[in-house]
Amino acid sequence: MHTDPYKVTSNISLKNSVTKVVIDDAEKELKSISKKLGKLQDTLYAHGKYAVLICLQGMDTAGKDSLIREVFKEFNARGVVVHSFKVPTELELKHDFLWRHYIALPARGKFGVFNRTHYENVLVTRVHPEYVLGENIPTVNSVSDIDDAFWDKRFEQINNFEKSLAQSGTIIFKFFLNLSKSEQKNRLLRRLNKPSKNWKFSPGDLKERELWDKYQFCYEDAINRTSKPHAPWYNIPADDKASARYLVAKTVYDTLKKFDDIKEPELDDAIKSHLEAYKKQLNDE
Repeated sequence: MHTDPYKVTSNISLKNSVTKVVIDDAEKELKSISKKLGKLQDTLYAHGKYAVLICLQGMDTAGKDSLIREVFKEFNARGVVVHSFKVPTELELKHDFLWRHYIALPARGKFGVFNRTHYENVLVTRVHPEYVLGENIPTVNSVSDIDDAFWDKRFEQINNFEKSLAQSGTIIFKFFLNLSKSEQKNRLLRRLNKPSKNWKFSPGDLKERELWDKYQFCYEDAINRTSKPHAPWYNIPADDKASARYLVAKTVYDTLKKFDDIKEPELDDAIKSHLEAYKKQLNDE
């Protein structure tokens, strides 16, 4: 199974994108890939020169939470950190919009997973520009100040942010879980019909659903403006959860395997030459 077709290398149209791919034995294949990823992460940790940042975006119910649970279940807990970004706090609003994402970045040797990401600042805020007023930006005093030039600058800042990360050794993956409107309806109904899932439902989900077309425009524009060789987007069909999880895991694994310099470090010669003596010392206790 090749994942290259899902990598965004030229402008895409979400309206014409496939939202459902069903892969045979996806759950079984995912278990195998997840174990391989877990072992690879151990090597990445020991190597200590690269960080991996995985960004997950998608409409409500696209399956981000369950994907994180299933894809990374074989990881050593010390090697992966998940951040779910909600509405900015009072402290976060006192900084530039990238600050809270910057301080959550993974250290070298670790995986960082952003469940919703810095792209919320050109998605939700673009659909609801009044949210930007809460940032208290000196040049923005009303919604009318939030024009095309404002968004152009914000996209430039995001591209510069990611370029800097890549140049410093962070391997970046950006996944758009491309869910159809009809499948979102089915998943929202399941939340309402299944008592154990009621807690996931919010009336706000329906209000945001009414803005579906605006969100699709903003997602498409963001993806087309920011999919770069050093920080590519992957347009993942998300109507079938098992297949979407497998595609994400396979993409990450196949890409990281190309980094043939990621190896466990060797012991230095001085220590290596005394291994037998160290064994004897322990055995003689």
